[in-house]
Amino acid sequence: MDLMDVRATCLNCMDGRVQLPVLQWIKANYPVDFVDVITEAGMDAVLSAQKDIGEILRSIAISVNVNQSTRLFIVGHHDCRGNPVDERVHRQQIRDSVERLKSYYPRQKIVGLWVNAFWSVEVVSESVGTRLPYLHRDLQ
Repeated sequence: MDLMDVRATCLNCMDGRVQLPVLQWIKANYPVDFVDVITEAGMDAVLSAQKDIGEILRSIAISVNVNQSTRLFIVGHHDCRGNPVDERVHRQQIRDSVERLKSYYPRQKIVGLWVNAFWSVEVVSESVGTRLPYLHRDLQ
């Protein structure tokens, strides 16, 4: 890894319609060179309610500890086929997901994003971390 690379981690739905709008928004609004992308169908529902998120946490740990990702983004979106609930529920799941990941990565900045019906990105929630390197508690 180039010492000058700045990375972020995006936890997004697998739906291809949301990939480019989210990646473009992240790069336009944050000083990052690369975005590591971790996907699941209905990621906001998975992170907010699924009991076992061990595989997702393993991927985040690699992104943060090996690739030195500086922040995490959690995404929910309009017309999600993996999590077909209304926008109000999605937004709450995004906020809950930010809180859940904050318990694992308190030093990371975590941003919850909503992609609306026009494929525009909106910030739903933010958790400001210290942005210092942090070793995931399960890997210590």
